[in-house]
Amino acid sequence: MTKKTGLLFILLILPVFFYLGLKQFGSNHFTLPRYVPAIDSTTGEIKMAKRLNPRWNESDMDTVFQTIPPFQLIDEKGKVFSSKSLQGKIHVASFFFTRCTTICPKISTQISRIQDTFEGDAQVHLISISVDPVHDRPAQLKLYAQRFDANPAQWTFLTGEKKIIYPLILTGYHVPLADASEYDQAIKNPDETFIHSERLVLVDKEGIIRGFYDGTDKKEVDRLLVEIKVLKSIYSTP
Repeated sequence: MTKKTGLLFILLILPVFFYLGLKQFGSNHFTLPRYVPAIDSTTGEIKMAKRLNPRWNESDMDTVFQTIPPFQLIDEKGKVFSSKSLQGKIHVASFFFTRCTTICPKISTQISRIQDTFEGDAQVHLISISVDPVHDRPAQLKLYAQRFDANPAQWTFLTGEKKIIYPLILTGYHVPLADASEYDQAIKNPDETFIHSERLVLVDKEGIIRGFYDGTDKKEVDRLLVEIKVLKSIYSTP
């Protein structure tokens, strides 16, 4: 065998063996961070819990993370929507109001992309919570949903009592929110009244936050699309 033939053999055959080796013995490992550790109210320290390590049959200490608190709101059909319906699903939460003319249409356009990507996927659900619940009743939500071709089976628009919605957004989903009219009664323009985040929040099947994304930025939403797939892959791996 000449040197040239031997080199050609190496170049052609080694990648095949490398691929077969990966296929036989390799495995893909994906991970996503968890956000918002739970804090012990008595000590101010991060809560820890024991987890059994099956490999060593010993207990390890793991950080305990906050979960989205249970809630009941009203959807665009005027029906009660319970957070129980999100159990066992990956969900993406966004925050908007129908009179918004600045960032909300941009956010909703990007959420439409998420809906299209995971069309018919029962594991993935989208919720958009109004920060202007006094004005945004089911009729307004329904019109807004139609504007963005929302599939009610996969994308739900929510309203309810402000005293429920605001704490849920602030301390449940951990994004900023304010009603400026509470501090300055002279403010009348809705776009100046409701100061809310453009963030989309990715939540896993256990209710733990796994990511924050700028909903007005296509590249950020592209990252979200990938990380939803990563999360689905984590759940599908034994």
